[in-house]
Amino acid sequence: MKKLLLIASVAVMGVAVNAQEFKFGPKAGYSLSMLNAEGDGESYKFDSKSTFYVGAMAEYKFNDRFAVQGEVLYSPIGGKQEESVSYTEMGVTVTGTQKSDWKFGTVQIPVSAKYYATESLAFGLGLNVGIVTSAKVEASATLSGSAMGESFSESTSTTEDVKDDVNTLNLAPFIGAEYTLENGLFFDARYNLGVSNLIKNPEGNETLKNSFFQIGIGFKFGGN
Repeated sequence: MKKLLLIASVAVMGVAVNAQEFKFGPKAGYSLSMLNAEGDGESYKFDSKSTFYVGAMAEYKFNDRFAVQGEVLYSPIGGKQEESVSYTEMGVTVTGTQKSDWKFGTVQIPVSAKYYATESLAFGLGLNVGIVTSAKVEASATLSGSAMGESFSESTSTTEDVKDDVNTLNLAPFIGAEYTLENGLFFDARYNLGVSNLIKNPEGNETLKNSFFQIGIGFKFGGN
């Protein structure tokens, strides 16, 4: 009987220890998104786009040093373009700017392996599986000119849904670091390198890839 009680006690203690190794909670933060296009030996880097992310995380620690973490996040990503326009046609000189804003709504599922260098500081390496849920391009142009002594100006704007032309899957390996306070509050930073071609039906060797930097804050519930 005493032996059974001892075994039961050890089992209960084991469950308690395992429960303390599992933590979960919300997280949110700032994201800096960058689009890069290549094709026919040329490359073009879009202007970076500031956005956000929000979601939840769960972490399981095997011991004091190693852990795995999974997350589900929502984040709009993309990039921007702004170009100057200047041309003369039939004696009319036209100048102005053209802008485009590429917006991809994504559900991101980052999975990482973590190494705790100290009790509070951890480094992570993993893969961010992004699912593109929406894709739009907002374009605008402001042009002005003069002809026969008279000036004119005009502005136009359009929004185009390009979801059918964009691949759903956006894979991005990442590296990062995290610092956790004793009360469960944590801060993290990550760089995600986009490796997937977002163009669904590319012509020749053209590619469009999205990388992004994330910095955020969250809170872990669970045992210490």
